[in-house]
Amino acid sequence: MTAHSERARQWVHIGSGAFATLLRFLTWPEAAIAAIAALAFNALLLPRLGGRRLYRDVDRHRGFPVGILLYPASVLLLILVFRSRLDMVAAAWGILAFGDGFATLVGGGAPLPWNRQKSVRGTVAFVVFGAAAGIALAWWTRSAVDPAPPMVFTIAAPLAAAVAAAFVESLPVGLDDNISVPCAAGAMLWLASVMSADALRASADTIVARLPWAVGVNVVVAALGYRARTVSISGTIVGALIGIAIWIGGGGAAWALLFASFFVATAASRVGLDQKADLGIEEERGGRRGAGNAIANCAVAVGAAIAAVTTPYLGASLFALTAALTAGGSDTVASEIGKAWGRSTFLVTTLRRVPAGTPGAMSLEGTAAGIVAAAALAAVAAMLQLVPPNAIPLIVVGATAGALVESVLGATLEGPGILNNDMLNFINTAVAAAVSLALAA
Repeated sequence: MTAHSERARQWVHIGSGAFATLLRFLTWPEAAIAAIAALAFNALLLPRLGGRRLYRDVDRHRGFPVGILLYPASVLLLILVFRSRLDMVAAAWGILAFGDGFATLVGGGAPLPWNRQKSVRGTVAFVVFGAAAGIALAWWTRSAVDPAPPMVFTIAAPLAAAVAAAFVESLPVGLDDNISVPCAAGAMLWLASVMSADALRASADTIVARLPWAVGVNVVVAALGYRARTVSISGTIVGALIGIAIWIGGGGAAWALLFASFFVATAASRVGLDQKADLGIEEERGGRRGAGNAIANCAVAVGAAIAAVTTPYLGASLFALTAALTAGGSDTVASEIGKAWGRSTFLVTTLRRVPAGTPGAMSLEGTAAGIVAAAALAAVAAMLQLVPPNAIPLIVVGATAGALVESVLGATLEGPGILNNDMLNFINTAVAAAVSLALAA
């Protein structure tokens, strides 16, 4: 695809964001119908009206343009999920249109350390233009929401959503930006929407009291972990920040569960290390955890910890935190034990036997070990009074559901590069938290 046609594609991508201004005047069913019409137009009419010039090379090989179909589909999903908050739809749409579009137009120069295909300049442009568009469209659509959201939300939430979406857009995965960006922005906007100034004020003294312990303990433990070669330098820094956030949000009990999940995952990675190395399926860096692994396994838990002190939903937040940490730890146990001791490894999608270490593969031994680990971690959480004892089976079911979803996606999407292992781990913990909460409700 030529640079000229790519620029044209991005200007169309940006210009389509102007339609978000209509959300001020439409009801959510009208907005949904308009999004369906746009999806049909892009699928049926745009190619006949010269739209093929906007195709990328991969679109030509497929015979249809995935991006221009996913764009209105993502907007439709936002409308259906946030049908009572069209200001949030407008903000996420603005971040998708302007942030993602200008990141490509402005990008170039020094690459990002974690993804050389993305540039520092492009990521900064994403945040600047995405936040500006998100704030402007949220403010424009604010009058369509009853009651109108506070101005602090209208300004701060799109800014935070733009930063989160820019980070997700920069990750080295093949997942289309028209999916990943609105999902990341929508999740951050939703979290901001349930935050409460009253809850934050009520938690202020607790946060101040926890902060010195959170910083002191995590700095020491992160340094010891690095010296023990259980984490890389990036894992040391990011792991300390994650530990601080979880301690502040959930207290020492939540941090203890974090430590327990990390301990069992690290121990499982060391099981049969020589055998796994001979087969070429050992963890990278000899099992040392890096920043990507820490973020993938703990991002949901960090979000839940933030919600615990900024929203009225303390119990649900700690429940989600427990489910996410349990899923992350138990999934690693299942994977590593399966690689070391699994005798019959198969794909969950076809039940066909495959070599150990194949993306999406499962084994009976690994699955059993994962369930045992999930039950043990959930029991630890109950002893720490993060969740009631009767929540243990719900969390085990949630962790198992997350592992199954991860295996299906790994078997189908990891090979082509659409999702990588870190993204799959994040999805696993998110599904586990969602399923556990749904069962509890």
